[in-house]
Amino acid sequence: MTEASKMTFEEINDALVDVFNNVMWIEEASLKASQFKDISIKDMHMIAAISMYDRKMASQVAEEVHLSPSATTSAIDKLVKKGYVERRRDENDRRVVFLSLTHRGRTVFRAHEAFHRALTHQLLAGANTNEQMARDIVVNLQNYLHALSTLGFG
Repeated sequence: MTEASKMTFEEINDALVDVFNNVMWIEEASLKASQFKDISIKDMHMIAAISMYDRKMASQVAEEVHLSPSATTSAIDKLVKKGYVERRRDENDRRVVFLSLTHRGRTVFRAHEAFHRALTHQLLAGANTNEQMARDIVVNLQNYLHALSTLGFG
């Protein structure tokens, strides 16, 4: 990288803010232009937290999305009514209720996952640095954000 092409700290900061804002805006606009226009980006992230790969209870989802149990229950109720999520009782202990995605929920989950994977591919394809350095930068940012969330900022 030549001296003229190096970004200043402020330029990197501005670029990160721009990326964050654009990702959120594009995700929301993509939902509104799709067959999934009945959900918000917050709903989409709730669906992503429920996942199609794990069995989770509402309390686990609440912790992951940083919402109170009552707010999570309300959001899940709306997603159940819209046909994205269903509740399933544990066969061994009927008191335990797991959340799962319906066919519609899995479809939007895959589309959302593909969007994020495309972002990651683009990030790595356009990098003038090696993949390990890009990974280290992202993991460092992720660790910092997780640390902030444990302090009550998330």
